[in-house]
Amino acid sequence: MAQVEATTERIITADAETVFDALADYTGTRGKLLPEHFSEYEVREGGDGEGTLVHWKLQATSKRVRDCLLEVSEPTDGQLVEKDRNSSMVTTWTVTPAGEGQSKAVVTTVWNGAGGIGGFFERTFAPKGLARIYDTFLANLAAEVQG
Repeated sequence: MAQVEATTERIITADAETVFDALADYTGTRGKLLPEHFSEYEVREGGDGEGTLVHWKLQATSKRVRDCLLEVSEPTDGQLVEKDRNSSMVTTWTVTPAGEGQSKAVVTTVWNGAGGIGGFFERTFAPKGLARIYDTFLANLAAEVQG
């Protein structure tokens, strides 16, 4: 099994603290930012960064739906890590200052891919599809905090 990775980033016209706080707000802001690929969004514990347990279904393709139950941690300042209890998937959000009144938001998702021919297609196409989904999410985030 090879590890599959998808990374997306965006410069946002808002300070890093504002952007990070919006990302960490699972009970409020986060649910509003999700593209149509996410459904059944529910905060089960916590709701603000570290210690949050959140559930959603991610429909990456017409046939592929992941049922995700994510534990949220904050290993360092400006970083949120979402570990899926149902799979090997880990998503890391990193927000850093990027000049006057701007920040850079980077989201990286990694998971253990399938083997064989299915794994080849997964490694080839899944990162592009997931990057498109998270690009939409980051655009929504930018609109939310810049507005």
